[in-house]
Amino acid sequence: MRNIKFPSEVNTLPETPGVYQFRDAAGHIIYIGKAKNLKSRVRSYTAATLLPKTARMVSDATRLTFIEVSSEFEALLLEANLIRTHMPLFNIDLKDDKSPLYIGITKEEFPRVLTLRETQLTEIKLKKVFGPYLDSGSARYVLKKLRYVFPFSTHKIGKKACIYQEIGLCNPCPSAIVHIEDPLIRDQKKNEYLRNVRRLSAVLSGKAAAIEKELMGQMNELSKTEEYEAAQKVKEKLSRFRRTLGTPPKLGEYLKDPNFIDDIHAQELRELTSIIQTYFDVPSIHRVECFDIAHLSGTHPTASMVTFIDGEADKRYYRHFKINKGKRQNNDVDSMKEVLTRRIKHFDDWGKPDLIIIDGGKPQITASSEILSGIVPFVGLAKRYETFVFLTPEGFKEIALPEGNAKKLVQRLRDEAHRFARRLHHNLVTKTLLSKV
Repeated sequence: MRNIKFPSEVNTLPETPGVYQFRDAAGHIIYIGKAKNLKSRVRSYTAATLLPKTARMVSDATRLTFIEVSSEFEALLLEANLIRTHMPLFNIDLKDDKSPLYIGITKEEFPRVLTLRETQLTEIKLKKVFGPYLDSGSARYVLKKLRYVFPFSTHKIGKKACIYQEIGLCNPCPSAIVHIEDPLIRDQKKNEYLRNVRRLSAVLSGKAAAIEKELMGQMNELSKTEEYEAAQKVKEKLSRFRRTLGTPPKLGEYLKDPNFIDDIHAQELRELTSIIQTYFDVPSIHRVECFDIAHLSGTHPTASMVTFIDGEADKRYYRHFKINKGKRQNNDVDSMKEVLTRRIKHFDDWGKPDLIIIDGGKPQITASSEILSGIVPFVGLAKRYETFVFLTPEGFKEIALPEGNAKKLVQRLRDEAHRFARRLHHNLVTKTLLSKV
């Protein structure tokens, strides 16, 4: 670990991946961040126009310590471990009352690897906990990448192997292992699974170099004993491991901004509120819901509702809807009316949004107005150019969203609604096709 005076010695930083720690005059760590390029990242705190919370942190910082690593992926892992160790004021303050995401390894015969909110950590017996990952996308990204190298299970023991075994992400699958009759083979597969979890745990703990060395040793030992097929499999695992550790995570364009994420989210919501206030009497916007319809030529119509609170997805309030084919004509307009009718019945138990965004243009907004007018602000989102569609007493008003923070928020909402709608729709289509086999 090396240290410099901040900001006078920023230009002496290396242009390599690493983790940086802002410290106050007393030497206390007040913020920890990661960077693909330490010099460029830290210098951005001195050159950019900073938002309030970020500016307050920078004004308190007098020194900066940093640790160089081999890749941005390693920096991401190290950042999470250091935040957990030191719990710096400004890192924790990023989330306000939001619960960060952790990676947990359960204390079971076949440990599962799960992502958990802070409030869930005491609900499950855990052997290891990693995090907090203050950006939930980081935790999911880490597991997604490492699962291709060290497959693991997220489910409890079942009657047969899960679908993820077929694509190599839960291989060997604990549900298959426990049903192997030959005790020798069963023990071999169990040890293979436990070795995967152990190696995953070591990488998450920052011991990637030790695991790389272990894989190389295993490959060489298998080669010496002329177990060439097994050695080739370890070699392929080692190659995937090296590719993964060298691949920077793509966690969103706005993570490049030196401002704290909650500062950016606050700015997005202020800009969005300013647009909506032209047509609705709404003091501020904190909770936004976006609805999308998915179908294939009118078949298997489904709808999704995704919820963002303070600019961030909150999956506790995501909902899927199967459209009632017996009552609707299976077009987007009728489907949207049905879904919104069902939604407003749950304002008390699900919560009431400050704004509803409907994926669609004039037909969808005309239909939605029959349900939502006078109850909650709503707006259509036409697919072309991210255009807002309002229904006013004078008729329709269309506004192409300007480039900026509000547009980024709306795009995230729309993309997430599309993804979530397609997931249920694809499942229904798959079940139908399989039933005909």
